[in-house]
Amino acid sequence: MNTTFADHIIEFNKSLRYTGTLPEGFEVLNPYLDNPETLTVMQKFYQKYYDDSSRRKFMIGINPSRHGAGVTGIPFTDTKRLENVCGIKMESAHTHEISSVFMYDMIEEYGGADLFYREVYINSPFPLAIVRKTKTGWLNANYYDDKELFNSVKDFMIESLKKHISLNLDTSEVFILGKKNADFISKLNKEAKLFDTMTVLEHPRYIQQYKSKEKQLYIDKYILALKK
Repeated sequence: MNTTFADHIIEFNKSLRYTGTLPEGFEVLNPYLDNPETLTVMQKFYQKYYDDSSRRKFMIGINPSRHGAGVTGIPFTDTKRLENVCGIKMESAHTHEISSVFMYDMIEEYGGADLFYREVYINSPFPLAIVRKTKTGWLNANYYDDKELFNSVKDFMIESLKKHISLNLDTSEVFILGKKNADFISKLNKEAKLFDTMTVLEHPRYIQQYKSKEKQLYIDKYILALKK
């Protein structure tokens, strides 16, 4: 029996461990270890949309947020979209994540989740959630927020990206979400020679927070870039 794209990504997620060092005040959250239901819904999602061996375009986020993929295990997918769009209900958590709102509005215009996920695979260079300790508690952090943090996780990120690419992803053009993210991935690319061309798109969170009036323009921009 041939192993599918879904089999490989489920295996990747199940074996995800970050064992490297981190600067003081940062922690990594692994949703697949923290909540048994995350593993279940993640498997259902990939078996539903990736049960084949087709080549896909690669879209790269930053790192999962605590309320999006940090709970569902699926990039840019909160529990609302997981249930309402993908038909997969999560009992143990209820989350709303603004990046997920944009992403699924764009997916709907693209032609729906079945078509989008048949052609595009989304993940992050650092595929686990990072949190930072503050006076008021733990907050989401990006891998590039701190120079020492980036240097600590850099090799792990290159390794993760190589594993994703080996799933049968098209490396001739990669779609990177967020300009700052692109700056750092371009550093990794110089070192590891992963992708030929990098196409940079505004990050869904930025669009929802600062450009919501022009949201349609950004949806069009995403779809034009992906379908050309």
